[in-house]
Amino acid sequence: MSTVMHSVQRGNADRKQRWERTRRAALLDQYRALQAEGLSQRQAAKTLLIPRTTLQAWHVWQERLDACPQVVAFFESGPGLAFLHRLVMALHVVFVEIGACGIRLVCRFLELTALNRFVGASYGTQQQGNRHVEEALVAYKPEETARLAQGMPPQESTATQDETCTGGLCLVALEPVSKYILLEHPAEACAHDPGGEARPEALAPLKCHVSQSTSDEAPGLRAYGEQHLGAPHSPDLCQVQPDLSQAVSAPMAAQQRAAAQGMTKAEERLTRMQAQLPHPPNEPAKRGPGRPPKVAVSLEQAALEVAAARHEHQRLIEQRETIRQSIRAIGHAYHFVDLERGVRRNGKLIASDLQRSIDASRPIAQHAGLPQACRARSEKAERVVPKMPATSALVSTYVRQQVHRLTRPQLASYAMHAPLIPSYSLERVAATKLSHAGQAFRERAERLRPPLFEPGGALSELHPFEPGSLKQRAAQLAEVFQRSSSNVEGRNGYLSLRNHQLRGRDRPRKRACLTAVPNFFLTRSDGTTAAERFFGQKPRSMFAAILASVEIPPAPLSPPRRAVG
Repeated sequence: MSTVMHSVQRGNADRKQRWERTRRAALLDQYRALQAEGLSQRQAAKTLLIPRTTLQAWHVWQERLDACPQVVAFFESGPGLAFLHRLVMALHVVFVEIGACGIRLVCRFLELTALNRFVGASYGTQQQGNRHVEEALVAYKPEETARLAQGMPPQESTATQDETCTGGLCLVALEPVSKYILLEHPAEACAHDPGGEARPEALAPLKCHVSQSTSDEAPGLRAYGEQHLGAPHSPDLCQVQPDLSQAVSAPMAAQQRAAAQGMTKAEERLTRMQAQLPHPPNEPAKRGPGRPPKVAVSLEQAALEVAAARHEHQRLIEQRETIRQSIRAIGHAYHFVDLERGVRRNGKLIASDLQRSIDASRPIAQHAGLPQACRARSEKAERVVPKMPATSALVSTYVRQQVHRLTRPQLASYAMHAPLIPSYSLERVAATKLSHAGQAFRERAERLRPPLFEPGGALSELHPFEPGSLKQRAAQLAEVFQRSSSNVEGRNGYLSLRNHQLRGRDRPRKRACLTAVPNFFLTRSDGTTAAERFFGQKPRSMFAAILASVEIPPAPLSPPRRAVG
């Protein structure tokens, strides 16, 4: 019995391999050519070495398809199957892997376009096809990473880190200039060492030394950056400003709204009392004998209450504006260059500006009567601020070393330090703002560079090809200073949305696909992928790799009787 079953299974496997869709299409093309020469079906079957009943079954299948004969002939031909293969693979990559539309919408698309006559459109069939696509993506990522890393020039970069809960705790590390995702790895706990075991697998093949790690103050993130990456930690500005805003500005906003309501009630009470007077409030009343009425005293007291309520409301508005300006001043001060003059700033100047911003808001927060939780959150943010000047000093030392390695004359090195690198830093700041708000920074940057290359300038005697390389290097050094991990926060938000459809389940294959697609497939407006910007060379087509490794989708078991309306 087992021998019979084995022979049946082997026969089914042989038949599946023998009449694969591309081979069947090629045989049909040959059969049509033989028919055109006048051969009968029996003679053609004998020439093609296939059973005549097989040719008859293929003809019956095509006749049962409710479609135009030319359409049937196209999709049953070699070029038609290649187009169908490319179309279905593109649906899975764009709809499921990028757009998160789901497999059922792929099935619905095939039904509405009547392509379900030529390819299986059931959920089970498309789910199996999607599994093959994801397996191809997972296999492509390490192979292409290893290939690109071999020709990758050694470089130093910054890593921005954060953790996210997508089917479990996950460590995310990203290179902020190219937006290449260095690491997305599950972790058990963020309090100790969430990604230590991920370093050999993810970062070892890369010829990239991490010179700076920017993240929040989570102990696990700091431990991973300092112990495994060997990079000093930089505080995250996007953790300081929101913490201060939520700890101080938000409670004061509630106090301001309460003061506004009190002022409105006081004004309404004064208006009602004035309406109850028997004579206009500005005209003296004609009194008779006896005690003076108490209405005037009550009216005067209501007016004083209105004035006090307005004063309190105005005071809270001014204090909240002071808090807002001091929080914004922290971001304005924490820059590698002076935004007004376009020159480099030292750590002492940054420290004094940051301390001035904190000193401006601390007395207001102390006398605002904030809850204990708000005071603790404010103190937590203030503890991070003194660490910011150390980051600026570290970046200054690194930039100085890199400029010294260029072995340029002293005047050229000074020009790199003073106007050239700060000009590209100003352009970075302008790119983060709205068009009208960043225009002033762009104009300031443009005024700094031309005098350097004009006759008599510090860089005027360079070789004709050298200014371009110096500008490129200056732009790269301007990117070293990374003061926030907001790009990783955006990545975490996207992962949270994608994880919603997984219903909290951790799927390693899906997570690997979500890492491979933005690294090797998605492009910017200039047509470059994150891998191309990071490795310095163009990767092989991911979609071509999918087409080469995933078979043509199977035909439906039985053709639909009528088109879906």
